[in-house]
Amino acid sequence: MTVKELDIWEGEVPAEWVDYNGHMNDAAYATVFSTSLNALMTRIGLNETGRTKHDYTIFTLEAHLKYLAEAHKGQVLRVQVTLLDVDAKRMHVWFTMKNEQDEAVATSEQMVMGMDQTTGKPAPFPDQVYETILELPRLEKNQWPEAANKPMGIRRKK
Repeated sequence: MTVKELDIWEGEVPAEWVDYNGHMNDAAYATVFSTSLNALMTRIGLNETGRTKHDYTIFTLEAHLKYLAEAHKGQVLRVQVTLLDVDAKRMHVWFTMKNEQDEAVATSEQMVMGMDQTTGKPAPFPDQVYETILELPRLEKNQWPEAANKPMGIRRKK
């Protein structure tokens, strides 16, 4: 990618994340990406204090997770995030999980929406939060990863 991704999470694969195949369980990948979204929320000002102050939170509308390589017990992983698109109340984000060799292990493309906690309905981001979102690394559509915004399906030979 030509835009610098933002490091948002780092951790080591604990034994309880390893499955019967000897590598990180698929649910653990989802946990890491969910934790990464929480870290992003903190980064933009929606930690517990920010959520209370603004009566505002973020809900995930859709997530596509792609497994690219195995991760094993004790392996250090990090997650980076890049903004693909944003409007007044939604963010389209791209997370990349990488190993110590800087190789992609998995990706998670997510569409998230801001929610007013008093009404339980979608609402524009609070101004300060929105300004911080606009400072995130962002890719123009022609720079998006090839796998972004692609439907899932069985590929057939022509």
